[in-house]
Amino acid sequence: MTDVVREARPVQAGTRWWRDAVIYQVYVRSFADGNGDGVGDLLGVRSRLDYLAELGVDAIWLTPFYTSPMADFGYDVADYRQVDPIFGTLADAKALIEDAHRYGMRVIIDVVPNHTSDRHAWFEAAVQAGPGSPERERYLFREGKGEVGELPPNDWESIFGGPAWTRLPDGEWYLHLFAAEQPDLNWEHPEVHAEFEAILRFWLDLGVDGFRIDVAHGMVKAPGLPDIGSAGQVEMLGTAVLPYFDQDGVHEIHRTWRRVLDSYDGERIGVAEAWAPSQERLARYVRPDELHQAFNFHFLKTPWDGEMLRAVIDESLATVGPVGAPTTWVLSNHDVKRHVTRYGHGDLGLRRARAAALMMFALPGSTYVYQGEELGLPEVLDLPDEVCQDPQRLRDPDDGRDGCRVPIPWAHSEPPFGFSPPGIEETWLPVPEEWGPLSVESQLGDPGSTLSLYRAALRLRREHPALGDGTLTWRESPSGTLVFTRDEAFACTVNTTGEPVELPRPGNLLLASAPVAVEGETVRLAPDSAAWWALGDA
Repeated sequence: MTDVVREARPVQAGTRWWRDAVIYQVYVRSFADGNGDGVGDLLGVRSRLDYLAELGVDAIWLTPFYTSPMADFGYDVADYRQVDPIFGTLADAKALIEDAHRYGMRVIIDVVPNHTSDRHAWFEAAVQAGPGSPERERYLFREGKGEVGELPPNDWESIFGGPAWTRLPDGEWYLHLFAAEQPDLNWEHPEVHAEFEAILRFWLDLGVDGFRIDVAHGMVKAPGLPDIGSAGQVEMLGTAVLPYFDQDGVHEIHRTWRRVLDSYDGERIGVAEAWAPSQERLARYVRPDELHQAFNFHFLKTPWDGEMLRAVIDESLATVGPVGAPTTWVLSNHDVKRHVTRYGHGDLGLRRARAAALMMFALPGSTYVYQGEELGLPEVLDLPDEVCQDPQRLRDPDDGRDGCRVPIPWAHSEPPFGFSPPGIEETWLPVPEEWGPLSVESQLGDPGSTLSLYRAALRLRREHPALGDGTLTWRESPSGTLVFTRDEAFACTVNTTGEPVELPRPGNLLLASAPVAVEGETVRLAPDSAAWWALGDA
């Protein structure tokens, strides 16, 4: 790969780069191993920035690299201002940010405000200080129920399964909505607010361009921590979520953080990982004085069905329109099965995934690419039990997230395919032996590869004035197909059926996920495919 340095988009106030940015999620453990220990790290990410620049992304989002015991792979933070030795040093983080900026890419990092690690200095002090101490007020400690406090304070369940409470030897219980090693913070305590504002400023001063806010809907708890009772779980955007989330109080936190972000030059942004009971509730997180973006999980979870996709696209655009925010589009991330597998696996899943990518990149707003989706990687479904490490598997053995976190194949050689330096054979999760043809090296030389499709799509998206932020207009089309235009200069056609479909030729063909037959003024779309067209003189 050549060392291509792009000019960054202007970063002065008012550019609003984030409204149509293509943001690439780097799951640091699995992206590239720079020091040869079999685990991805910041040095590895730095070594592959040229690849990301050539791919054409505007920003990278890095999953947590802070000091952590890794009970939940970094989402249990012990020190928010230090880099875990597994990933490198604080100097490595600073160098990565500077290098990315030289390539014209911005850097977004995770912040985890709902909970800390049980190894965090605050929690260790709280355990040591005992019941009734000021140190315990930073977390949610409660006395138990029952004759001698032997029962949890309420019936809340952990996302990872089992009670959301753990009892200490002194008799008090502490709340953890996730793993027991992730105690929830008490966001009614002023010290918690002050600490996280200081954490944001620490990283903003180092040059980061924004934050992806983990569990942005969870920091404030239901008043009085009441039992759920028979209500149980509810469906939130298609996913079962505990109903004590999405309390109104979280919005004042996000308003405060927006003021911090706005005090820095260059349009620094906040991105909400928020689950809400409706699209309307989700839109509240991106009001003008709150965060800039929120992940559109509703779109991610929609099946490969033309009618359902159009409905969720319409709903997504209509919901954020009144608050003036852009919609985000995402097909995969580190918490869900890769969409090649969700869409049918094998050749069928890959055809649909390629088409979905072209459709997504043509929609108005900002898009997220999860590492490896540009290679067409499937979910790894046959990992041996002894290597699987995701705590979510404790709840359901079939619900683990290890399969979407397998290291990226870079070279067409033998496992681990260039993920680690030469001579290193074992990686933290094994790379399938059949992944050689899916490697970056293999696909770079193939104009029909999924990587070549992504590179071409992102180049056209950057160059074509009708793409990115703006509006969308639907055109009539046969059942199972979608046709929409952007500013009367660009059209996207999508066939979600398993059969070829004929349509009037929209314009001049720019790019397609599968071969398109053009006969005069008629085009024949392949099954499960998408194509881009320039209209008129565009």
